[in-house]
Amino acid sequence: MNFDQATIKQKLKQLPLCPGVYLMKNQDGEIIYVGKSKHLKNRVSQYFMHSKNHSPKTIAMVSNVYDFDYMVTDTETEALVLECNLIKKYKPRYNILLKDDKQYPYIKMTIQEAYPRIYMTRKIIRDGARYFGPYMSSVMVRDALEIIRHVFKVRSCTKNLPRDIGKSRPCLYYHINQCSAPCAGKISQEEYKEVFDQIAAVLEGKYLSIIEPLKEKMKLASDKLEFEAAARYRDRIESLQMLGEKQKMISTKENNRDIIGLYQDEEESCVQIFYMRDGKISGSEYFVFDQETADSELLSGFVKQYYFNATMLPKEILLPASFEDAREVQAWLSEKAGHKISLLFPQRGEKASLVEMVNKNAEESLQKYRFRRNREQLRQNDILSAFMKVLNLSAPPHRIECYDISNISGTQSIGACVVYKNARESKKDYRKFHIKTVEGSNDYESMREVIFRRMNRAYEESDAIAAGKLTMEKAKFLPLPDLILLDGGKGHVSAVRLLMETLGESIPVFGMVKDDQHRTRGLTDEHEELPVDTESNLFRFLCAMQEEVHRFAITAFRKKHEAASMHSELENIPGIGPAKRSLLMKTFASVPRIKQADFQELSIVVGKTAAQNIINYFHTGDEKNES
Repeated sequence: MNFDQATIKQKLKQLPLCPGVYLMKNQDGEIIYVGKSKHLKNRVSQYFMHSKNHSPKTIAMVSNVYDFDYMVTDTETEALVLECNLIKKYKPRYNILLKDDKQYPYIKMTIQEAYPRIYMTRKIIRDGARYFGPYMSSVMVRDALEIIRHVFKVRSCTKNLPRDIGKSRPCLYYHINQCSAPCAGKISQEEYKEVFDQIAAVLEGKYLSIIEPLKEKMKLASDKLEFEAAARYRDRIESLQMLGEKQKMISTKENNRDIIGLYQDEEESCVQIFYMRDGKISGSEYFVFDQETADSELLSGFVKQYYFNATMLPKEILLPASFEDAREVQAWLSEKAGHKISLLFPQRGEKASLVEMVNKNAEESLQKYRFRRNREQLRQNDILSAFMKVLNLSAPPHRIECYDISNISGTQSIGACVVYKNARESKKDYRKFHIKTVEGSNDYESMREVIFRRMNRAYEESDAIAAGKLTMEKAKFLPLPDLILLDGGKGHVSAVRLLMETLGESIPVFGMVKDDQHRTRGLTDEHEELPVDTESNLFRFLCAMQEEVHRFAITAFRKKHEAASMHSELENIPGIGPAKRSLLMKTFASVPRIKQADFQELSIVVGKTAAQNIINYFHTGDEKNES
C-alpha cells in the first residue's frame, strides 16, 4: 500500500464518532474518493483494516491512498449534501460519476427582481430565483415558455427594470399583444408580480384554479354576445390546458413515479430510468458506468447525483435493490421536495414487474450503446488511418489543430484554432488570438504569428511544469498537436513549415483548399494538392472541420468588431479615455445602455464632469429635434 502508515494511524485516532465526509488523497494530493458516514471513525478505519472483505474497486482505491482529510457535519443529511457537492466539484476517479451528466434544462423565474423574468437555464444558483424542473428535454421547456408568454404576456427582454422604465418605446411584442410592456409603465409592479404568482401555480400543476375563473368569464362574455372576448378567453383556456398537460410530465401526483433498473456484466454497468407520469410511461434515459461496483454502491451514488438538483420529484422511486444509506437519502429527498418521497425496493407484484422490465431495458440500452460506440470508433479509426495514408504520416494524428484567419481589409484580425481529439471536437481546447504584430491583410504572416504564439505558450507551460508551478491537467496549450491543418493553400503551408523548422519542431503541416464555390476540395502541402476520395469519411470530416474553424473565426471576429465599434463611439466623447471607457463597458455592457443611463448613474461610474459630457453627446441632438 502507498499510504504513510504512521501518519494514517495517528489521524485515525483523531477521527470523531460523528457524521461527516472524508476525502481520500493520492501521493500528489489529488482527491480520488469522497465518502460520507454517520460515524466517521468507524467507516474510515475500515478501509485500512484487513482487505479480504473489500471489493476489487475498494482494494484498488486504498492502494492509491496516501492521506485523507475529513469534514464534520451536524447531521447525516448535511453529510449527504456535502458529499454530493464535493463529488461534483472534484470528480474523484473512484466515485460513481454520471459521465453522461447532462446539464438538464430548468425554467427559471427571477422572483427576486422587481419585474421578474422567466427563461430556460441549465444551471441552478442560489440567487433567490425559483426553478422548475428538471425537464426531460429543452423542447419541452421552450414549448412551455412559448405558451406562458402567449397567455401571460410577460417580458422576454433583459432591461433593468424599474431603472429603464420610460426610457424607450414598447417593443414589437407589445404591439402584437405578446407583452404587457412593463418597460413603458403599461402594467404596475404589483399587477406584474401577480401574473408571476399565476405562472408559478400553473408550473406546479395547479392550472385548474386559473382555468375555472376564465371559463366563467368566457360564459359571461358569450351570454352578453361579446363573441370576440369569449373567443379570447377560449384560446387562453386551451393554451393553459395544453401547458397543464405538459406539466404533468414533471408534476408530483400520487401515481407518478420514476422506475430505475440496473444491468451489469464484467465490463460495464448501465442504469436505466423510466418516467411514469399520470399512469403512463412518458420517457426514459440511461447512464453507462465502466467501473466494477457493487449494486448497492452504484444505486446509492446514482440516486444522489441524479436527483441532487431536481426541484420537482415524483412521490415514488422504484429501485432493483436497497443500499446502505437509503433511509438518509429518502429523508433528504423528502426535505427537498417538501413532501414525502418513498424509495421502494419491490420484491413481488406489479411494481416488481415494472422494475424487472426496466432492468431488461438497461441490458438492451447497454448493447445499443456499445454498438454505437463501436461504430463511432470504427469511423474515427478510418479517418485517422486515412490521414496517415494520404499525408504519409508515421503515426495516427490523435490531436489535430486547425487554424483560420478572419478580418476586414486587414483590420481587427483574429486567428482561430479548433481542436479535434481522436477525430472528435474538443471545444474546451478551442483558442482565439488577436493579431498584434501584423499590419494590413497578410494572412501568411498572421498565421505565422498565431502559431508562433501558440507554440511559445506551450514552451512556457512546459517550463512551468518542470519547475513544479503547473500541472499537466491545468495546462491550456499542451500537449502539442500531432497534425496542424490550415484553412489556406500552398503559401500558408510554406510559411508555417518554415516557422516549424525555425522552432526545431517536426509537426506535420498541411493546408485545406477550396474550389471556386468556396467548398472543400482537398488537402495540400507547399508543392501540390493531395487527392482525397470525396465519398470517404476523411473528406466528410475535412468539410466539417473547415466549416467549424471558419464559423469559430467569424464569430470571434464579429465580437471583436462589435466591441471596437462601441469603443470607437465612446472615443468621440470629451474626457472619456481608455480607463473610463473600460469602466463604462464593464458597468453597462453596451453603448445603448450607456445612452439610456441617467446623470446620477453615470456620475457614480465616471464622475460628474464626464457624466455630463456623455449626456451632452448622446442627447443634445434629441433636444434640438424636440424644439
